[in-house]
Amino acid sequence: MIPRTLFDADLEGFRDSVRKFLEQEAVPYHDQWEKDGQVSRELWQKAGELGFLCPCLPEEFGGVGADFRYSAVLIEEVARAGLTGIGWGLHSDIVAPYVLNYGSDELKNQYLPKLASGEMIGAIAMTEPGAGSDLQGVKTTAVKNGDHYVLNGSKTFITNGQLADVVIVVAKTDPKEGAKGISLFVVETAWEGFEKGQNLNKVGMKAQDTSELFFQDVKVPAGNLIGPGEGQGFFQLMQELAAERLQVALGAVAAAEAAWGWTLDYVKERNAFGKPVIAFQNTRFKMAEMKAEITAARVFTDRCLELHLDKKLDIPTAAMLKQLTTDLQCKVMDECVQLHGGYGYMWEYPIARAWADSRVQRIYAGTNEIMKEIVARSF
Repeated sequence: MIPRTLFDADLEGFRDSVRKFLEQEAVPYHDQWEKDGQVSRELWQKAGELGFLCPCLPEEFGGVGADFRYSAVLIEEVARAGLTGIGWGLHSDIVAPYVLNYGSDELKNQYLPKLASGEMIGAIAMTEPGAGSDLQGVKTTAVKNGDHYVLNGSKTFITNGQLADVVIVVAKTDPKEGAKGISLFVVETAWEGFEKGQNLNKVGMKAQDTSELFFQDVKVPAGNLIGPGEGQGFFQLMQELAAERLQVALGAVAAAEAAWGWTLDYVKERNAFGKPVIAFQNTRFKMAEMKAEITAARVFTDRCLELHLDKKLDIPTAAMLKQLTTDLQCKVMDECVQLHGGYGYMWEYPIARAWADSRVQRIYAGTNEIMKEIVARSF
């Protein structure tokens, strides 16, 4: 294995503590969470107590002032354990940064400590029934009325949607404009007119609460607008999407590595025609091919992580990374299911769940077709 030089002894010690926590506090309960359609709030609170939520936030806002490598460790370990119900990455490294990077001091002080402690769970509401990767097609509106905005519209496929206490909502403050008419708001789910719809029944990621959200004349304080003024939302989204796509890639590679490991153990133990499945050349070649591709993806991902730490990860490179790693993740899961035979299609086997969970990776954070278009425009 090519050494991962970005991760020193302190980070590997942190990784061990995260892994032990997940083995004790999450793995034994994930089956039940899949039936419930969401993880427990208790897990979030315990994670907050240990500093596993929003580790990159400054200490003044409840974080530990760590760099993004600590978030990368959390993303990787959650993915490696197949705990796809846990929405920490979105909460810590997508929701919180919007408030930290673009919010007023009042918004930072009001919400960031609660996100870091797990008192509040965060979500971001971009996608609508008629607008997915095309954010300029958003129909949700926020109309200024004195000292507040009136929010109307709906969102769908919202991760952490059922558990969320606070949501970053993408809305049009000027419906006549395209990208220039988009603004972001911090909206509390307890406010009058905010309604959570059904917890959506998905193909995979059964323990991840993914919901519809509805806004009916929700009064949002004017101070909950993110940024110095209206119309900044599209720029803010574009600035943060590269980091989001890096997160997806980190999880994709870690999940592929885990699946490869499970499959190696299986083909060594499983016999066919009087010998272990690994003894067949086809099996060895398939495992070797996957190992090479996963290793290459890991090196590329770590390099992009390094660029992100230096604030040099650009949008086209992040798009390439997201497309390549998630395509590979799905390929690896499919090959590993095949090598498991009939058992690979049984839900009690981790590979079956990982196969079902992986498919959405090529869709969210911008579809892989959109990723290719972004790359093509950079030529």
